[in-house]
Amino acid sequence: MSVRVAIAVTPGFEGEAQRLADSLQLELTGPNDSSADFLLLFEQDCLKLRQTGQRAPGAVFVDFVAGKSAYRRNQGEGRKTPLARAVGFKSGFVPSVIDATAGLGQDALVLATLGCRITLVEQSPIVHALLEDGLRRGAESPQTRDIIERMPLIHANAAEYLLELLPDERPDAVYLDPMYPHRGRKALSKKEMQSFQKLLGRDQSGPLLLQAARAVAGKRVAVKRPVKAPFLGNETADFQIIRSKVRFDVYLSARPPDSVFS
Repeated sequence: MSVRVAIAVTPGFEGEAQRLADSLQLELTGPNDSSADFLLLFEQDCLKLRQTGQRAPGAVFVDFVAGKSAYRRNQGEGRKTPLARAVGFKSGFVPSVIDATAGLGQDALVLATLGCRITLVEQSPIVHALLEDGLRRGAESPQTRDIIERMPLIHANAAEYLLELLPDERPDAVYLDPMYPHRGRKALSKKEMQSFQKLLGRDQSGPLLLQAARAVAGKRVAVKRPVKAPFLGNETADFQIIRSKVRFDVYLSARPPDSVFS
């Protein structure tokens, strides 16, 4: 089923809306247009994705400065947290990382706060636009400017991007957080997951992306999974870091099975 997305023009942001419509090749409409499934619109200098219709979740946007992001930055979660351990932080060693499933960039922000240079790769042009806007605003804030400098953003198919890296461009670690096909109402409680699942559909590329990541990561690949989910692509990890609701599957071997790329 196709999903229709339009750019809503809001007062004071007519120029921004036109440039975004040109960039994404989407039509312009009004902010109250309910014929589109989703509207991209600027509100208070922030790009938001709003699902239309009754009982639609709240707008989705990227904010690296305030709210949950500020809490995660200021808590100083440290290099001994499961996420940091999963990508290979050690005493005296800060890994270079590619987040090949950038999404809304929250895990990448945590790693960048710890001093890691982490390249965000996002294939969806709409999610990329949300990320780009969040990074723009984050770069303008004295609280996050230095952190954002360590978070370059790439718009690309992640598997293709990884396999095209030159040897000296390859990271120490690749981080993957593929969308898991949750079921049940409890799984749809977060507005980001509700909107993303309808907008992007079910992601079938996870196993291939894992193989590409293992082919280029210098030290490891870390995959974030729901605690009871099967291994991505049914590939058993070298070890796991398990929390109550999520776990990190860590693959130390960088060589994929020969059949995948032969």
